[in-house]
Amino acid sequence: MKLHANAALSLNRRRLLCRRVVDEHWTLSRAAATAEVSTRCARKWVARYLAEGELGLLDRSSAPRSIPHRTSEQRVQAIAALRRLRFTGPEIAETLRMAPSTVSGILTRIGMGRLGRLGLQPARRYERQRPGELIHVDIKKLGRIQGGAGHRIHGRKRSNPVKRDAAGVDRRQVGWEYVHIAIDDCTRLAYAEVLGDEKAITVVGFLRRAVEFFERHGMSVEQLLTDNGSGYRSTIHAIACRALGICHLRTRAYRPQTNGKAERFIRTLLGGWAYGAIYQDSSERTRALDGWLWRYNHHRRHSALGHKPPIARLGERTNLLGSYS
Repeated sequence: MKLHANAALSLNRRRLLCRRVVDEHWTLSRAAATAEVSTRCARKWVARYLAEGELGLLDRSSAPRSIPHRTSEQRVQAIAALRRLRFTGPEIAETLRMAPSTVSGILTRIGMGRLGRLGLQPARRYERQRPGELIHVDIKKLGRIQGGAGHRIHGRKRSNPVKRDAAGVDRRQVGWEYVHIAIDDCTRLAYAEVLGDEKAITVVGFLRRAVEFFERHGMSVEQLLTDNGSGYRSTIHAIACRALGICHLRTRAYRPQTNGKAERFIRTLLGGWAYGAIYQDSSERTRALDGWLWRYNHHRRHSALGHKPPIARLGERTNLLGSYS
Protein backbone atom coordinates (compact mmCIF):
# COMPACT_ATOMS: atom_id res chain seq x y z
CA MET A 1 0.00 0.00 0.00
CA LYS A 2 1.53 3.32 -1.11
CA LEU A 3 0.14 6.59 0.26
CA HIS A 4 0.65 9.97 -1.36
CA ALA A 5 2.20 12.75 0.70
CA ASN A 6 -1.11 14.36 1.73
CA ALA A 7 -3.13 11.19 2.40
CA ALA A 8 -5.48 11.65 5.35
CA LEU A 9 -6.34 8.00 5.90
CA SER A 10 -3.93 5.13 6.31
CA LEU A 11 -5.22 1.57 6.31
CA ASN A 12 -5.63 1.60 10.09
CA ARG A 13 -7.42 4.97 9.99
CA ARG A 14 -9.84 3.66 7.35
CA ARG A 15 -10.53 0.57 9.46
CA LEU A 16 -11.15 2.74 12.54
CA LEU A 17 -13.49 5.03 10.58
CA CYS A 18 -15.57 2.14 9.28
CA ARG A 19 -15.79 0.38 12.64
CA ARG A 20 -17.00 3.55 14.33
CA VAL A 21 -19.82 3.81 11.82
CA VAL A 22 -20.71 0.11 11.50
CA ASP A 23 -20.00 -1.26 15.00
CA GLU A 24 -20.29 1.79 17.23
CA HIS A 25 -23.14 3.40 15.22
CA TRP A 26 -21.51 6.79 14.76
CA THR A 27 -23.04 9.07 12.19
CA LEU A 28 -21.12 9.55 8.96
CA SER A 29 -20.68 13.27 9.56
CA ARG A 30 -19.28 12.74 13.08
CA ALA A 31 -16.89 9.95 11.97
CA ALA A 32 -15.76 12.04 8.99
CA ALA A 33 -15.11 15.11 11.15
CA THR A 34 -13.09 13.03 13.63
CA ALA A 35 -11.02 11.52 10.81
CA GLU A 36 -10.65 14.99 9.22
CA VAL A 37 -12.10 13.91 5.86
CA SER A 38 -15.25 14.78 3.96
CA THR A 39 -18.53 12.97 4.48
CA ARG A 40 -18.36 11.80 0.88
CA CYS A 41 -14.96 10.20 1.49
CA ALA A 42 -16.23 8.51 4.67
CA ARG A 43 -19.28 7.19 2.81
CA LYS A 44 -17.04 5.66 0.12
CA TRP A 45 -14.89 3.72 2.59
CA VAL A 46 -17.88 2.53 4.66
CA ALA A 47 -19.60 1.25 1.52
CA ARG A 48 -16.49 -0.65 0.47
CA TYR A 49 -16.12 -2.07 3.97
CA LEU A 50 -19.71 -3.31 4.03
CA ALA A 51 -19.38 -4.87 0.55
CA GLU A 52 -15.91 -6.45 0.71
CA GLY A 53 -14.78 -6.39 4.33
CA GLU A 54 -11.24 -5.28 5.12
CA LEU A 55 -10.08 -6.13 1.58
CA GLY A 56 -12.23 -3.25 0.38
CA LEU A 57 -10.07 -0.82 2.37
CA LEU A 58 -7.02 -1.46 0.15
CA ASP A 59 -6.15 0.97 -2.62
CA ARG A 60 -7.36 0.10 -6.10
CA SER A 61 -5.56 0.67 -9.36
CA SER A 62 -6.39 3.95 -11.04
CA ALA A 63 -5.86 2.46 -14.51
CA PRO A 64 -8.95 2.46 -16.72
CA ARG A 65 -10.76 -0.84 -17.21
CA SER A 66 -10.34 -0.63 -20.96
CA ILE A 67 -7.97 1.28 -23.27
CA PRO A 68 -9.52 1.26 -26.76
CA HIS A 69 -6.36 2.45 -28.54
CA ARG A 70 -3.92 0.21 -26.68
CA THR A 71 -1.57 -1.84 -28.90
CA SER A 72 -2.97 -5.31 -29.44
CA GLU A 73 -1.33 -8.32 -27.84
CA GLN A 74 -0.63 -9.75 -31.31
CA ARG A 75 1.34 -6.63 -32.24
CA VAL A 76 3.23 -6.76 -28.92
CA GLN A 77 4.24 -10.35 -29.66
CA ALA A 78 5.47 -9.27 -33.10
CA ILE A 79 7.59 -6.54 -31.50
CA ALA A 80 9.04 -9.06 -29.06
CA ALA A 81 9.84 -11.50 -31.88
CA LEU A 82 11.70 -8.83 -33.85
CA ARG A 83 13.56 -7.78 -30.71
CA ARG A 84 14.81 -11.34 -30.23
CA LEU A 85 16.24 -11.06 -33.73
CA ARG A 86 18.22 -8.05 -32.37
CA PHE A 87 16.23 -5.38 -34.21
CA THR A 88 16.69 -1.93 -32.72
CA GLY A 89 13.67 0.10 -31.61
CA PRO A 90 13.70 2.39 -34.71
CA GLU A 91 14.06 -0.66 -36.99
CA ILE A 92 11.05 -2.33 -35.37
CA ALA A 93 9.05 0.90 -35.68
CA GLU A 94 9.92 1.19 -39.36
CA THR A 95 9.15 -2.47 -40.06
CA LEU A 96 5.75 -2.39 -38.32
CA ARG A 97 4.99 1.25 -39.29
CA MET A 98 4.59 2.35 -35.72
CA ALA A 99 5.74 5.39 -33.77
CA PRO A 100 9.23 4.88 -32.29
CA SER A 101 8.00 6.20 -28.92
CA THR A 102 5.25 3.54 -28.86
CA VAL A 103 7.72 0.77 -29.66
CA SER A 104 10.12 2.06 -27.02
CA GLY A 105 7.40 2.10 -24.37
CA ILE A 106 6.27 -1.44 -25.23
CA LEU A 107 9.84 -2.79 -25.15
CA THR A 108 10.38 -1.25 -21.73
CA ARG A 109 7.05 -2.61 -20.45
CA ILE A 110 7.79 -6.20 -21.54
CA GLY A 111 11.34 -6.09 -20.14
CA MET A 112 13.19 -5.98 -23.47
CA GLY A 113 14.28 -2.36 -23.38
CA ARG A 114 17.99 -3.23 -23.59
CA LEU A 115 19.41 -5.60 -26.16
CA GLY A 116 22.33 -6.98 -24.13
CA ARG A 117 22.70 -10.65 -25.00
CA LEU A 118 19.05 -10.94 -26.03
CA GLY A 119 18.72 -13.44 -28.86
CA LEU A 120 22.34 -14.62 -28.50
CA GLN A 121 23.61 -17.86 -27.07
CA PRO A 122 23.53 -17.80 -23.26
CA ALA A 123 26.86 -16.94 -21.70
CA ARG A 124 28.75 -19.91 -20.30
CA ARG A 125 30.40 -18.76 -17.10
CA TYR A 126 33.19 -20.78 -15.59
CA GLU A 127 36.01 -20.45 -13.07
CA ARG A 128 39.00 -22.74 -12.65
CA GLN A 129 39.58 -24.20 -9.20
CA ARG A 130 43.37 -23.95 -8.93
CA PRO A 131 45.57 -20.84 -9.20
CA GLY A 132 47.64 -21.10 -12.36
CA GLU A 133 45.39 -23.72 -13.96
CA LEU A 134 44.45 -21.26 -16.73
CA ILE A 135 45.97 -17.88 -17.62
CA HIS A 136 44.18 -15.49 -19.98
CA VAL A 137 46.47 -13.41 -22.21
CA ASP A 138 45.53 -10.56 -24.53
CA ILE A 139 46.85 -7.33 -26.07
CA LYS A 140 45.32 -3.83 -26.15
CA LYS A 141 46.62 -1.22 -28.59
CA LEU A 142 46.84 2.34 -27.26
CA GLY A 143 47.80 5.54 -29.05
CA ARG A 144 50.96 7.17 -27.76
CA ILE A 145 50.69 10.49 -25.94
CA GLN A 146 52.71 13.35 -27.38
CA GLY A 147 52.66 16.91 -26.06
CA GLY A 148 50.08 16.41 -23.32
CA ALA A 149 46.60 14.92 -23.29
CA GLY A 150 45.09 13.64 -26.52
CA HIS A 151 41.76 13.96 -28.29
CA ARG A 152 39.75 12.80 -25.25
CA ILE A 153 40.64 16.13 -23.63
CA HIS A 154 41.43 18.50 -26.50
CA GLY A 155 39.25 17.06 -29.25
CA ARG A 156 40.48 15.67 -32.57
CA LYS A 157 42.19 18.82 -33.88
CA ARG A 158 45.67 17.76 -32.75
CA SER A 159 47.84 16.64 -35.65
CA ASN A 160 49.64 13.33 -36.05
CA PRO A 161 52.45 14.19 -38.49
CA VAL A 162 53.53 11.74 -41.19
CA LYS A 163 57.15 11.00 -42.12
CA ARG A 164 58.29 8.89 -45.06
CA ASP A 165 60.86 6.26 -44.12
CA ALA A 166 63.76 4.91 -46.18
CA ALA A 167 61.49 2.37 -47.86
CA GLY A 168 59.16 5.11 -49.06
CA VAL A 169 56.37 4.21 -46.63
CA ASP A 170 54.48 7.03 -44.91
CA ARG A 171 54.42 6.39 -41.16
CA ARG A 172 52.66 8.27 -38.36
CA GLN A 173 55.11 9.87 -35.96
CA VAL A 174 53.09 9.40 -32.79
CA GLY A 175 52.30 5.73 -33.33
CA TRP A 176 51.00 3.07 -30.96
CA GLU A 177 51.86 1.24 -27.79
CA TYR A 178 50.73 -2.28 -26.96
CA VAL A 179 49.61 -3.29 -23.48
CA HIS A 180 50.17 -7.02 -22.99
CA ILE A 181 48.11 -8.45 -20.13
CA ALA A 182 47.89 -11.81 -18.33
CA ILE A 183 45.27 -12.66 -15.71
CA ASP A 184 44.74 -15.84 -13.71
CA ASP A 185 41.30 -17.40 -14.16
CA CYS A 186 40.96 -18.55 -10.55
CA THR A 187 42.33 -15.65 -8.52
CA ARG A 188 42.13 -12.75 -11.08
CA LEU A 189 45.75 -11.92 -10.20
CA ALA A 190 46.96 -9.78 -13.11
CA TYR A 191 50.22 -8.83 -14.78
CA ALA A 192 50.74 -6.28 -17.57
CA GLU A 193 53.48 -4.56 -19.54
CA VAL A 194 53.54 -1.74 -22.09
CA LEU A 195 55.60 -2.88 -25.09
CA GLY A 196 56.41 -1.46 -28.50
CA ASP A 197 54.73 -4.04 -30.72
CA GLU A 198 52.80 -7.31 -30.80
CA LYS A 199 55.26 -9.41 -32.81
CA ALA A 200 55.87 -13.05 -31.97
CA ILE A 201 59.24 -12.47 -30.27
CA THR A 202 57.68 -9.73 -28.10
CA VAL A 203 54.75 -11.98 -27.20
CA VAL A 204 57.13 -14.79 -26.18
CA GLY A 205 59.21 -12.45 -24.03
CA PHE A 206 56.10 -11.21 -22.25
CA LEU A 207 54.92 -14.78 -21.70
CA ARG A 208 58.18 -15.75 -19.99
CA ARG A 209 58.07 -12.73 -17.68
CA ALA A 210 54.39 -13.33 -16.89
CA VAL A 211 55.11 -16.97 -15.99
CA GLU A 212 57.92 -15.79 -13.70
CA PHE A 213 55.52 -13.32 -12.07
CA PHE A 214 52.94 -16.01 -11.32
CA GLU A 215 55.66 -18.39 -10.08
CA ARG A 216 56.80 -15.75 -7.58
CA HIS A 217 53.27 -15.92 -6.19
CA GLY A 218 53.41 -19.69 -5.81
CA MET A 219 51.48 -20.51 -8.98
CA SER A 220 52.45 -23.05 -11.64
CA VAL A 221 50.98 -22.10 -15.02
CA GLU A 222 49.33 -25.10 -16.68
CA GLN A 223 47.24 -23.68 -19.54
CA LEU A 224 47.26 -20.50 -21.59
CA LEU A 225 44.22 -19.03 -23.38
CA THR A 226 44.72 -16.45 -26.14
CA ASP A 227 42.93 -15.19 -29.22
CA ASN A 228 44.06 -16.02 -32.77
CA GLY A 229 46.51 -13.15 -33.24
CA SER A 230 49.50 -13.78 -35.50
CA GLY A 231 51.94 -13.69 -32.59
CA TYR A 232 50.04 -16.41 -30.76
CA ARG A 233 49.82 -18.58 -33.90
CA SER A 234 53.54 -18.35 -34.60
CA THR A 235 55.94 -21.28 -34.43
CA ILE A 236 58.19 -19.53 -31.91
CA HIS A 237 55.24 -19.10 -29.54
CA ALA A 238 54.36 -22.78 -29.83
CA ILE A 239 57.97 -23.71 -29.06
CA ALA A 240 58.01 -21.39 -26.05
CA CYS A 241 54.80 -22.92 -24.64
CA ARG A 242 56.24 -26.41 -25.09
CA ALA A 243 59.48 -25.40 -23.36
CA LEU A 244 57.55 -23.91 -20.44
CA GLY A 245 55.29 -26.97 -20.17
CA ILE A 246 52.15 -24.95 -20.91
CA CYS A 247 49.17 -26.18 -22.92
CA HIS A 248 48.17 -23.41 -25.34
CA LEU A 249 44.44 -22.95 -26.01
CA ARG A 250 42.96 -20.50 -28.51
CA THR A 251 39.48 -18.98 -28.67
CA ARG A 252 37.01 -19.75 -31.42
CA ALA A 253 37.09 -17.33 -34.32
CA TYR A 254 34.94 -14.24 -33.72
CA ARG A 255 34.24 -15.29 -30.13
CA PRO A 256 36.13 -12.77 -27.95
CA GLN A 257 33.78 -13.57 -25.05
CA THR A 258 35.61 -16.91 -24.68
CA ASN A 259 38.52 -14.87 -23.33
CA GLY A 260 36.07 -12.75 -21.36
CA LYS A 261 38.14 -12.37 -18.18
CA ALA A 262 40.96 -10.78 -20.16
CA GLU A 263 38.51 -8.54 -22.04
CA ARG A 264 36.90 -7.41 -18.78
CA PHE A 265 40.27 -6.76 -17.17
CA ILE A 266 41.24 -4.59 -20.15
CA ARG A 267 38.09 -2.51 -19.66
CA THR A 268 39.00 -2.02 -16.00
CA LEU A 269 42.59 -1.23 -16.97
CA LEU A 270 41.53 1.42 -19.47
CA GLY A 271 39.13 3.11 -17.08
CA GLY A 272 41.39 3.03 -14.04
CA TRP A 273 44.81 3.57 -15.62
CA ALA A 274 44.98 4.47 -19.32
CA TYR A 275 42.12 7.00 -19.26
CA GLY A 276 41.90 7.45 -15.50
CA ALA A 277 44.28 10.41 -15.41
CA ILE A 278 45.77 13.09 -17.67
CA TYR A 279 49.36 12.24 -18.59
CA GLN A 280 51.99 14.53 -20.07
CA ASP A 281 53.42 11.80 -22.28
CA SER A 282 53.40 8.04 -22.81
CA SER A 283 56.35 7.38 -20.51
CA GLU A 284 54.47 8.98 -17.61
CA ARG A 285 51.48 6.76 -18.34
CA THR A 286 53.72 3.69 -18.48
CA ARG A 287 55.33 4.53 -15.13
CA ALA A 288 51.88 4.73 -13.55
CA LEU A 289 51.02 1.16 -14.59
CA ASP A 290 52.93 -0.62 -11.79
CA GLY A 291 51.19 1.39 -9.09
CA TRP A 292 47.77 0.74 -10.58
CA LEU A 293 48.49 -3.00 -10.87
CA TRP A 294 49.57 -3.13 -7.23
CA ARG A 295 46.29 -1.55 -6.21
CA TYR A 296 44.30 -3.89 -8.47
CA ASN A 297 45.98 -7.02 -7.11
CA HIS A 298 46.20 -6.04 -3.44
CA HIS A 299 43.45 -3.55 -2.64
CA ARG A 300 40.73 -3.30 -5.32
CA ARG A 301 37.72 -5.37 -4.29
CA HIS A 302 36.45 -7.73 -6.98
CA SER A 303 32.74 -8.56 -7.09
CA ALA A 304 33.40 -12.05 -8.47
CA LEU A 305 35.69 -12.80 -5.50
CA GLY A 306 33.23 -11.95 -2.75
CA HIS A 307 34.40 -8.32 -2.74
CA LYS A 308 37.97 -9.31 -1.93
CA PRO A 309 41.15 -8.38 -3.83
CA PRO A 310 42.84 -11.07 -5.98
CA ILE A 311 45.73 -11.47 -3.53
CA ALA A 312 43.22 -12.50 -0.82
CA ARG A 313 41.86 -15.28 -3.04
CA LEU A 314 45.42 -16.41 -3.69
CA GLY A 315 46.09 -16.51 0.05
CA GLU A 316 42.96 -18.58 0.63
CA ARG A 317 43.94 -21.11 -2.03
CA THR A 318 47.71 -21.35 -1.43
CA ASN A 319 48.37 -19.76 1.98
CA LEU A 320 51.16 -17.86 0.23
CA LEU A 321 51.34 -14.13 -0.36
CA GLY A 322 54.18 -13.57 -2.81
CA SER A 323 56.01 -10.32 -3.51
CA TYR A 324 54.66 -8.28 -6.41
CA SER A 325 57.97 -6.85 -7.59
